[in-house]
Order: sequence, then structure tokens, then C-alpha cells
Amino acid sequence: PARYFDTRTTEPISFFLSSLEELLAWQPDTNDAFNVSAVPLAQRQPPLLSKRPRTLVCHDMRGGYLEDRFIQGSATRNPYVFYHWRYIDIFVYFSHHTVTIPPVCWTNAAHRNGVPVLGTFITEWTDGEKLCEAFLGGGEEAYRAVGEQLARIAQHYRFDGWLVNVENTLSAAAAGNLPPFLRHLTAEVHGAVPGGLVIWYDGVVQNGALKWQNELNEQNRVFFDACDGLFTNYNWKEEHLERTLGLAGLRHTDVYVGVDVFARGDVIGGGFDTDKSLRLIRQYGLSAAIFAPGWVYEHLGEENFLRNENKFWGSLAEYLLTHSICTLPLATSFSLGMGTSRFLDGKEEEARPWYDLSAQEIQPLYPEHGDRLSTSCCLQDAWCGGSSLRVQGTIDPGKERVAIRLFSLQMPAPPKLFLTLLYKLEGPHPDDLTVALELGTWNSGTCHRDNVTSLPEPNSWHHPRLLPAPPPGLAKLFAACDRGSNGWTSRCYELELQDCSLRDLSLLVSLRQPSPKETSFTCLLGELRVLDAASVAAAPPQVQGLAASQLWWQ
Repeated sequence: PARYFDTRTTEPISFFLSSLEELLAWQPDTNDAFNVSAVPLAQRQPPLLSKRPRTLVCHDMRGGYLEDRFIQGSATRNPYVFYHWRYIDIFVYFSHHTVTIPPVCWTNAAHRNGVPVLGTFITEWTDGEKLCEAFLGGGEEAYRAVGEQLARIAQHYRFDGWLVNVENTLSAAAAGNLPPFLRHLTAEVHGAVPGGLVIWYDGVVQNGALKWQNELNEQNRVFFDACDGLFTNYNWKEEHLERTLGLAGLRHTDVYVGVDVFARGDVIGGGFDTDKSLRLIRQYGLSAAIFAPGWVYEHLGEENFLRNENKFWGSLAEYLLTHSICTLPLATSFSLGMGTSRFLDGKEEEARPWYDLSAQEIQPLYPEHGDRLSTSCCLQDAWCGGSSLRVQGTIDPGKERVAIRLFSLQMPAPPKLFLTLLYKLEGPHPDDLTVALELGTWNSGTCHRDNVTSLPEPNSWHHPRLLPAPPPGLAKLFAACDRGSNGWTSRCYELELQDCSLRDLSLLVSLRQPSPKETSFTCLLGELRVLDAASVAAAPPQVQGLAASQLWWQ
């Protein structure tokens, strides 16, 4: 069927629904198993519902369902990818189709990094008026059926809820039924999807007129009260934020103030000035909804996209709160889910472009330290997948080392950890440098507190002990200890800890001898693993009931 498979190549594709009839007729289908997300939402700290301001990203690019619709990837050169997951709370996939089901590759990548994904239910123009009249203009049976279908779709494809966007005038009857519809949809989504969300976009007001308010006020409050949050329109000024804060009360972090990166209309900021909007929003303790950050790709072009993307998100870093990983194992090869080649064990297997966001791995922090230190993606060389993490910087004269924070962690430390690292030093004097890992911890007494916004700085730093050979019985898992290949160096470490919590994981680059001159370095990270020794020693669960379907042999 053309809905589920590309008519040209027969490859499975992600899809949308174009009408109320298609939505009401939707049923799970044996052909759509490819569209079900295979990655559960990873836990992270603080959880979404903590009372700190959040950041929502609304992805709107050229109508959606571009190369990202190919579920098993495509040979796309210079595709659009998003990887600053540590800095955002919610990802919305937006298009102008009535029911936008997020392409499963986005759900997989976001979930792996702990970010929930919302689809979009939109009505607009004259067709939107007719559609709303059809399900909101009559009795509750019609709108309840729509709410139930939307919740079933999110549950079936394993994404996390909906952005609801009504951008057309409503009749008096339809306007009256809109708040109960939103309440019903929200209850259905909460029941069907753990941690599910429904967010309302600031379009129509209570009487059914299409009037963007750019704030929370008495005209749209009824919708805010009926669901999990409000995404405001973009043409706000500071007085709108002030009034919003006053009215939202304890729910002020459920207001996502809209920021259009394309800066259409009368807006503050946009483009590389988006930080101006964020600064104001955060002054009032409100959440932000960054709309169309794909501006970096669409406006500045594909060629230097990765550099520009780091520059854009780096400019916002001061106003974005980071998230911590709170479960082990942590294992990543830093792949962005794209590349100009595919690598395995440090060797190029295939030299052609590829794009598959489902293959994106857990992404680190991308800290901005000006010119002194930077982390970026390296497509030219990798241990596994399409890319490695390039860490560049300088060690000041007379200084011995520099630490680069890769991950924020928040979890009780197990009694014993194993860590593995694959790296490659580049540059003029690699033999003058050593590379190691550093773990920051704090005493358990200061651990789990509710609604924590700033965690205490680590009060102890640990340098795990280098293992010359694999731990007994674990030779297979740690096969490469102290034995690299294709120019990559492999290291295994162990660390024993007591009564403390893990806080930070950093890369430590040190000089063997302090130098009177500035020393610059480039280090590629190919793989990093942090493992709880107890669970590594346990036998892995056996795979059972393995079945294969939808095969096409070539």
C-alpha cells in the first residue's frame, strides 16, 4: 500500500493522515509495524514535570516528511539532523497535514536521549472550519471519537502526545465543545501513554474567533486549563510575559512562549539573535518553544551546517538547562545518525553518504568555551557508525591538563564501575599527551531532592584505574583493552566507590611534561562506555520468540 511503502523503491515510509475520515478510519495495520518506535523513552533528571523552565523545539521544515520519511534510512548527502538533546525537554514534529504522526526515526533518536516527542493535530483555512464543524459542531460522541483515535495512534506508534493547533474560525457550537474535547483528549492521552502530553497552540480564543493572543489571558485560559500547556504565538513583548506570569500562577512553566527562529512578524530576536528572546522569557521563569530551528540549515545552507548548528545552540546555552543521565549502562559511539562513510572497528566499510536518525547514538553535552575548547562532530573518521566526537582545545603555558565535560550524571554510584574508552590523538605531537577519564561525585546526603534546579558541584574527583587486561570472565566484552586498531587506542578502567552519587563524566587531556608554551590538541572519541560491574557480570537475558516478517530479498 502506498501509505506505508514508497511507490518507487517499495521501502517502508513514515506517513500522515490528511482528513477527519482517514483519522476516524485508522486502525493498526500489519503493514505499519515499521512505524512503531523501537526505543523506549530513556529516563533522565530532572524529570519533565519538575518546576524548572522547559525548552520545547518545534521542528517545521519544508512541509515535513522529507528524507526522514525513509524508515530504514536513505543515501542523503548533508541531511538535517538534531543532536542538542541534552538541552531540550520536548520535541514536536510539525507539518500542515491534519494528523502529523512523527516519523519513527525522530521518535527513536529523541527517546534514546530522554526527550518525549509530540505529533501535531492541525486544522486551518476553510477546510479546517468544515473539519471542526464536523467533529465539534454536534454532540460529544463525535469529538470523543476523535480524542480516542488520537490517543490510540500515539499509543500504537509509541510517541508521547499531541500539539493541538486550531487556526480557523469556529461556530458557537464548535467553540463551546472545544474545551471539553481538549479535556477528553488530554485524559485519553494520559491514560494511553505514560507521561503523555497535550499542548494547545494559541490560535482561536474562547468565543471561536481566530485571534492570536501572544500570551496567556482570559480569552484563551479555558484551553490552558483543559490540557498540559500553552504554546503562545510569536509576536509578544515584555508586557505579555508579565501578564502571562501573573495569570499562570503555579503553572507558569506550562506556558511555552513561542520564538520563531525565522523572525517572521513583529518579534524580538530570531536567527543568531534568538538569545534575546530567550533571555527575556527566562527572566520571567517561563518555558520557551523554539519554532523552526531548522533555519540554520535552510537559511545558512547545508555545507557548513554542523558548524553553524553548534554556533546557534552555543549562543543559547546560557538560557538552556541541561539534563542528566540517570541510568547505566551508558554506551555511545557519538554517531549523529548520518555520515559520508560507514565505519566498523575504526575501519571504513563503505564510502557513500547515509542518513538514518534511528541509528543516532546517545549525544553528549556540547559545551561552548569560545576558542579555547570545542566539541564537534567529525565525519572523516569514526570507530563505529558515521562519526566520532572531535574535542579540540589548548592547554595553557605551565598548566598540566584540561578537562572537558562530556556528560552530566545524576544517580547513585554502584560499588564498582567498569569504563571503556576508544580515542585517537591527532596533531603535531600526540606522544606528548595522555588521555583519560575523570568522574565527579558528591556525597549521597545531598542526593535526590524534588524540583532541584541547580545540583551541587561535585565534591570529589576520581581517576579510574587503568586495567591492563580484561576483567576475569569478561574477555569478550572488553576484548580491546589496551589494544587499539586502525590508529585508535583502547583503554579499560575500573573504579570502586562508596556512598556517593555520580555527577559528571569528563575527558582529561594531560601533558606528560608541563610546557612553557601553549599546547593545542585534537582528540577524536570513538566510543565511551560506563558500566555497572554487577550487571555486566550477570548473564544476559536470552532472546526468545524471534520472528521476521516483511522480507524483501535482493
